[in-house]
Amino acid sequence: MNNNLINGWEVIIGLEVHAQIATKSKLFSASPTEFGAEPNTHVSFYDAAMPGMLPVLNTYAVDQAIKTGIAINGKVNKISRFDRKNYFYPDLPSGYQITQMFFPIISGGYIDILLEDGSNKRLRIHHIHMEQDAGKSVHDIAPHFSFIDLNRAGIPLMEIVSEPDMRSSYEAVQYVKSLRNILKYIGACDCNMEKGNLRVDANISIHKPDTPFGNRAEIKNINSTKFLGDALDYEIQRQIMEVEAGRKIPQETRLFNSNTGETRTMRSKENADDYRYFPDPDLKPLILEQSRIDKIKNELPELPEARKKRFINDYKLTEFDATVLVDDKTVADYYEKAVNAAKTPTESAKSIANWILGELFAFLNKENKNINELLFPIEYIAYLVDLIQDKTISGKIAKTVFADMIETNNNPKDIVKKLGLEQIQDENIIKQAIDEVLKNNPKQLEQYKSGKTALFGFFVGQTMKLLQGKGNPEMINNILKELLDK
Repeated sequence: MNNNLINGWEVIIGLEVHAQIATKSKLFSASPTEFGAEPNTHVSFYDAAMPGMLPVLNTYAVDQAIKTGIAINGKVNKISRFDRKNYFYPDLPSGYQITQMFFPIISGGYIDILLEDGSNKRLRIHHIHMEQDAGKSVHDIAPHFSFIDLNRAGIPLMEIVSEPDMRSSYEAVQYVKSLRNILKYIGACDCNMEKGNLRVDANISIHKPDTPFGNRAEIKNINSTKFLGDALDYEIQRQIMEVEAGRKIPQETRLFNSNTGETRTMRSKENADDYRYFPDPDLKPLILEQSRIDKIKNELPELPEARKKRFINDYKLTEFDATVLVDDKTVADYYEKAVNAAKTPTESAKSIANWILGELFAFLNKENKNINELLFPIEYIAYLVDLIQDKTISGKIAKTVFADMIETNNNPKDIVKKLGLEQIQDENIIKQAIDEVLKNNPKQLEQYKSGKTALFGFFVGQTMKLLQGKGNPEMINNILKELLDK
C-alpha cells in the first residue's frame, strides 16, 4: 500500500541540484569566483568568448567533484568527457555551455533520509556532472534596457541529478537538506542558497498507481528548502486539479513566485536533441588515475551520518538530539569542542547537548545570530556544566549564570564567585533552614503527617527559597525526608 497517495494520485519527484564548486577560480579560466564583486570585473578573455581563447580545466574543481561522488556513495568514472550544449542566452557569450551530457564524472550513488515516522528511506542519485554557469541578465536598472553581468559566466558547477524516487515534498526537502549537509562537511560547496551557490530544479508529475508516469513540469531555480517545499505543494495540487478537470499537463518549465506561493509557465520544456550536444573539440577526455581517487577518498572527513552514529554511541545522545547537532557542521564542531573541554567529557556530553539545544539555541534564535557570533569561548559551556556536575551550583542557579555569561562574556566560574552563587552543602545550615520551614508551616506539617505526602515538594520549595536557591537539592531532599519520617 502506498501511504503517499494524495486523493488517489501518486506524486513522482526528481531533483537536479546545482552546487557551485568551492574553488577560487572558474572552471576553465583563472578568473576569481568571489561573490559580490562589481559587475564584469571577474571576466577573462575566455569568459567573454573572445576569438582564439581556449579552456584550461580547473583540476581542483575535478578533485571536489570526485570527493562529492565518494561522499554520496557514487562511482567515480575514470574516463569522462565534456560536451557543448548549444543554446542562445544573452549572458552566455560563446553561445554554448560546456557540460558533461554523455559521460559524467560520477555515476550512481544514494542518500538516506529520515522520514516523519522515524524510518529511513534510500533515495538514489543518477549521476553528477560538471558544467560551467552562465552570466546574469539584469532587467531592473533601466526601463528600456537589460544589462549583462558576466561575473558568474564560467563559475564551476556540479549538477547532482537524482532518480525520481521522491514521493512527497517532505522527502524532497529532506533530500536537499541531507545533500547540502554532506557538501558542507566535505567543503565541496558552501551551500549559501541566498547567494545562488546551491539552486534546485524540481521535476514533478502525477499518475495513478500502476499507470504510466504523467508529463512532468520542471520548476527552475529554487533557492531555499522552504520555497522548494512550498513550490512542490502548490504544483502537486495544481496538477491534480488540472487532470481531474480533464485537462492535460504539458511538458514545460515553470517558475515559482515566493511572494504569491504559486508556479507559472516559463517556457515549453526542451528535449536533449534541441541543444545539439556534441563533444567539445577543445577539451580532451578527462582520464583519472586510481591513485588520485584513492588519495581523495583517504582524505575525506567524517561524514554527517557517521558522526551522528558516533554521537549516539559515544555520547549517549538521542537520535533526535544527534541529528539536530550534526545538521550544521559548525554546531557539531562547537559541541565536540565543548565536550572535550569538560572535566568528565563522557559524563558531561548529554548535559552539554541539552544546554546547546536548549538555552543557547533559544538565545541565538531570539537574537537572530549564529553560533559563530558568540563572543565567549566555547569552553565556557563546558565550565558551566562542570559547575553543575561537581555540585558547585544547582541547575536552576546555572540559568542565572548562563544569562550573565551571555551578557558579559565572563567565565562562569568567575560569575559564581562574584555573585556568591556557590551551592550550600553544609549539612548544619540546610538542617537549620528546614527546621525553620517546618516551624513556620505547622498546618502543612500536620497535613503531611496525616497522609498528604504531596506536600513534600512544598517543603523543598520553601527551604530552597529560604536559602535563596543555593541549597543543594539532593541534600535538602534527604535531610527533609529523614526529619519528616521521624
